[in-house]
Amino acid sequence: MAPDAHRLELVVDPARPTGRTLLAAGVEQSYVDVTEPRHLHFEYVRRMAAVADLAAPPGLPLDVLHLGGGAQTLPRYLAATRPGSAQLVVERDPAVVDLVARELPALPAEVEVRVADAREALVDAPPAGYDLVLADIYRAARMPAHVRSVEFVAEVVRTLRPDGIYLVNVTDLPPLVFARVQAATLRVVFADVCLVADRRMLRGRRYGNVVFAAALRAGRLPVARLTARAARDPVPGGVLHGPTLDAFVAGARPATDAALAPR
Repeated sequence: MAPDAHRLELVVDPARPTGRTLLAAGVEQSYVDVTEPRHLHFEYVRRMAAVADLAAPPGLPLDVLHLGGGAQTLPRYLAATRPGSAQLVVERDPAVVDLVARELPALPAEVEVRVADAREALVDAPPAGYDLVLADIYRAARMPAHVRSVEFVAEVVRTLRPDGIYLVNVTDLPPLVFARVQAATLRVVFADVCLVADRRMLRGRRYGNVVFAAALRAGRLPVARLTARAARDPVPGGVLHGPTLDAFVAGARPATDAALAPR
């Protein structure tokens, strides 16, 4: 293993002196503005934030579980936009937690950070305890198998309230095979699913992020408002839902623990 494989850094954004980028082995992981938590640098984070903004009336506190912490960009954003929200952040790497706590502004008292594996923390979470569950879980640039199966998603469902929403970020490249499988997996247990991504990515022209939103109740997702907001983003996005998502998923099989287990 290369000697810098586990190197963590928080570096100043030369274009924005209050911006800090968390790097792991030189790869960008998170971005935080130390004076303005509402500033969201990465487009996929803005897409996740858009769903969180539209999930409930503005300013209403929510109970939120974050699986994957990084520099805690979205916990900071929600603390600013929905003050009083009780948030639990689960991050498996204690070195990340220590670095962020040492070098970035302190989190509000309502935000708890816990060092744990995401699936283990999910199994221990109370039933129907959260309005939002957000997952952004990567290990060596890959989404671990144990957090992308039907069984994992079923545990997410157990922790959500009836009107709760699950948000998950995945990375993929054309022809988006991984994203199609993840969509099929979510649809096994959720009644309402949509995805948001850069339009160029949906046309098969680039590698990037796909954000999924999923809800237990059909019609729960604010698809029309999300579509409008995605179109206005500096990196314009498209939304697939209903028939367009049917076409996207066609032929993809859900992922299960058994199918993902090492052979």
